[in-house]
Amino acid sequence: MSAPPESHPRYRDALPQLEDAVFLTDGGIETTLIFHEGHDLPHFAAYDLLAREGGEDALRDYYEPYVSIAVERDIGIVLETATWRANPDWAERLGHSPAELADFNRRSVELLAELRAGHEADATPIVVSGCIGPRGDGYVVGEAMTADEAEAYHATQIATFSETAADLVTALTLTYAEEAIGIVRAARAVGMPVVVSFTVETDGRLPSGQALRDAIVDVDSATDGYAAYFMLNCAHPSHFDAVLEPGSGWTDRIRGVRANASRLSHAELDEAEELDSGNPEELALEYVALRESLPRLTVLGGCCGTDHRHVEAMCAVWPAA
Repeated sequence: MSAPPESHPRYRDALPQLEDAVFLTDGGIETTLIFHEGHDLPHFAAYDLLAREGGEDALRDYYEPYVSIAVERDIGIVLETATWRANPDWAERLGHSPAELADFNRRSVELLAELRAGHEADATPIVVSGCIGPRGDGYVVGEAMTADEAEAYHATQIATFSETAADLVTALTLTYAEEAIGIVRAARAVGMPVVVSFTVETDGRLPSGQALRDAIVDVDSATDGYAAYFMLNCAHPSHFDAVLEPGSGWTDRIRGVRANASRLSHAELDEAEELDSGNPEELALEYVALRESLPRLTVLGGCCGTDHRHVEAMCAVWPAA
C-alpha cells in the first residue's frame, strides 16, 4: 500500500541540494517512456499518462529505479514532475481544459510526494520539484515572448505548484533568456524557489544565438539573482564544456547538469528514428571531467536518451565529496 501524499512542502525554505553533497535527479523521462516502455506520448507530453488507465503506475515505475539508486547509495535526489509539457498551449493541443491541466499538475506532485513518504531516509533527502517546460519547442525559440509575457504565461502553473507539496520549480530546456526571466519573476511572486536550466546548441550558445554566459547574467540581473541556481540540459557535455569559464561568477551559478546521451545536434536528434543511448560509462566520465569547469556541480542527472543506467554509472565514478 502506498504512503499517503503530503500536502505541504518539506524543503521549500531550505533546499538541501544547495549544500556541497551530491544529489541525483532523474533521466530522460519522455525517451524512456516512449522507446523503452512503449508508451505513446503525443507532443512528447509525459503528463498525458495521468489521463489514461494505468498511467500513474507507469510513471511510478519510471521513478522508482532512480529512488532505489539514491537510497542504496545514501545520496539525496531531486525528482522532477512529469509536467514539462503541462502548460496551456500544449494542453490545448492535447485536448485538456484549464481545470484538467491544473489537476494533472497537482497529481504529478502528489505522486512524487507519495514516493518520498515511502522511501526517504536521513541519508537520502527526496526533493520534489515542479517541472516547468518552455511555452514552445524545446529545441528552437519560435515565437519569443517578452519577460512580462512569459511571467504572465507561466504564472498559473507555478501558482498551482505553490499550493502543493512541491519544494521548488525547475524550468527545463529553456531556449532564450526572456522566458527564463519571466519564470523566475512568477516564482518569486508566490515565494517558490526556482531553478533555471538552459539548453544549448553544439557551439555552446542558446538556440536564440545568445551566449550562455550572457543569458545567465541577464537572468540574474533582471531578477536580483533570485534563482536558486542554474542548470544545463538537453545537450551533450561536448556541446558546452568549451564555453565554461572556471572561476567566473556566472559559471559558479551552474549547479546541475542533465545532459543528453547523444552527441548529435538538436536538428539531428529531431530527424533520428532510433534512440541514441550513447555509452553510460563514457557519459559518466565526461560528467567527472566537468568538475574542473563547474566546481559547484552537485546535481547529476540526464535528459534525452538517458535512463537509470546512466545515473547509476555517474554514482559509480563520481568522486566522494
